[in-house]
Amino acid sequence: MRVGLTYDLRDDYLALGFSREETAEFDRAETIDAIADTLAALGHEVQRIGPARALMARLVAGDRWDLVFNIAEGLRGIAREAQVPALLDAYEIPYTFSDPMILALTLHKGMTKRVMRDAGLPTPAFAEVAHLDDLAALDLSYPLFAKPLAEGTGKGIDGGSILRSPAELRARCAFLLERFAQPVLVEEYLPGREFTVGIVGTGARATAIGTFEVILGDKAEAEVYSYTNKEFCEDRVVYRLVRPDQDSQVAAAEAASLGLWRVLGCRDAGRIDLRCDAAGRPQLMELNPLAGMHPEHSDLPMIATAAGISFPELVARIVQSASERVLDVGGQEVNGRARGGAAQHGVAGGGA
Repeated sequence: MRVGLTYDLRDDYLALGFSREETAEFDRAETIDAIADTLAALGHEVQRIGPARALMARLVAGDRWDLVFNIAEGLRGIAREAQVPALLDAYEIPYTFSDPMILALTLHKGMTKRVMRDAGLPTPAFAEVAHLDDLAALDLSYPLFAKPLAEGTGKGIDGGSILRSPAELRARCAFLLERFAQPVLVEEYLPGREFTVGIVGTGARATAIGTFEVILGDKAEAEVYSYTNKEFCEDRVVYRLVRPDQDSQVAAAEAASLGLWRVLGCRDAGRIDLRCDAAGRPQLMELNPLAGMHPEHSDLPMIATAAGISFPELVARIVQSASERVLDVGGQEVNGRARGGAAQHGVAGGGA
């Protein structure tokens, strides 16, 4: 199979003058190499494409692929992760991971939490603050937690994210509004254990492959899984594989995660973050349907490895899940459009 690989390479953006924080969500060269080498070892012909602009140029030039392995995060806009999938949908080219609607929705943390709440899934009470005047109508119980509405990799989160008074909240919101030029998500703070659940598959075939408990070490910023803690996780964070058959909180976390994954229609693989409230009940915080894929640094491959799934097997499962979505029950692709279960959702080609 001819497989294209779309991505944003961190070194490229650093060379253009972007900061390390601005490029935190982009991929290292070794991640791209690992995926490309694994796909080749699985028997596929691999072509490295790069970011959205490179994909546009290749599409206009007439290039096509049987499947695109997409990990491109995008640079600008609140729907930046949806740009590459939208282009591929327009050209009816299948791709891995979720479609533009899911990627645009889940980067907007407030909209995602509205869906969680509407679906009856557990998530802490929250509000969006677009202007400091919005704080006057806030009806949440302290302590609170504030973070940018549409960032990943812990950007905008540090030791000052936990807020215990209106004065602290106002100062923090003013800082985040100025720093990130986007609304602030304010939630009731969750003081309990923190989990991240790895999921592989689509729909009824989706399974929780494993769950890490995130334990902050002595060198970490206290109480928060911050940008700095994530960036230097090897020295600051302990990831402990925990099992649902041995821990009721883990079982509840995995059940809630699979519920959210299926409600939204997420695909192929991803990761969901939860934290327990004061009563020990896991609460959904964020969904990452375009999870990092560094074999040794990113949470999803780390969870897979701890659960006995090698990196090549993880990549193979992701490709298999994507392939199953675009093939009909007889194993024949029909004009780039899926039939059967995928067709029931009215999605064509890579959007199945």
